Amino acid sequence: MNVRVFFLQGRALRMAFVMVSLATITHSSYSQDITSTWNGFNRIDCMVASRKCILVIPVTRAAGSPWIWRTEFFGHEPQADMALVAKGFHIAFIDMQNMYGGPEAMALMDRMYEHAITDRGLSKKVVLEGFSRGGLFSLNWGILHPDRVACIYNDAPVCDFKSWPGGKGKGPGSALDWQRCLEAYRLSEEEALAFRGNPIDNLASLAAAKVPLLHVCGDADEVVPFEENSALLATRYRELGGPITVIAKPGVKHHPHSLQDPEVIVSFILKHTH
Repeated sequence: MNVRVFFLQGRALRMAFVMVSLATITHSSYSQDITSTWNGFNRIDCMVASRKCILVIPVTRAAGSPWIWRTEFFGHEPQADMALVAKGFHIAFIDMQNMYGGPEAMALMDRMYEHAITDRGLSKKVVLEGFSRGGLFSLNWGILHPDRVACIYNDAPVCDFKSWPGGKGKGPGSALDWQRCLEAYRLSEEEALAFRGNPIDNLASLAAAKVPLLHVCGDADEVVPFEENSALLATRYRELGGPITVIAKPGVKHHPHSLQDPEVIVSFILKHTH
């Protein structure tokens, strides 16, 4: 049976996913660990729900076993991640390529979260990290589970799939990714354009829980336009009473991500995990 997904729109800001069947997502145990190293730290590769997963292990766990979850592009501009592992954080990743934060991705994230807290003994409060399209994953999952989130650090994040990959605003979008995105959400183009389940439309649960957000962006981003994504989300989040910090890098486009000196990012995360 195919996945059927029903979205509550209009009366509620929160997006609800109802799964009728998702045969590839199970609660079976993970596959055997394969160990290696990553930037001088121990790394574990395994399979969870038939998807490739990565865990980077600190030399000594910090109190409470905190972890940061990179939702896309593991290892890209890793300076904040590396600083956090040195301070006792785990880094987690599960491959959700071409899922665009849609319902199957949310089910995978639920399974990965259960694996992390049950099988790996990590904190029940996670730090979410969304680079670029990874913002759809971090924000959508945070909206569904604000009680499981310590804070969210997003970097040049997509906050509305109509902006990217749809290209329905200032940016060029991506035709191939737009078709994949429609398939991931089981929407026609007409339905997608009317869709009210994107993060920018759906912030009430995060704001009510006062989940702190940090967005680091280039204010000249040509791929994920700042005005259509982080700037708009920040305005709406503040109107709802949610705490958000936006670092807009003057004249910077979509790349480079992050900050050469990650101290501001690391300090933000440490503040909200202690």
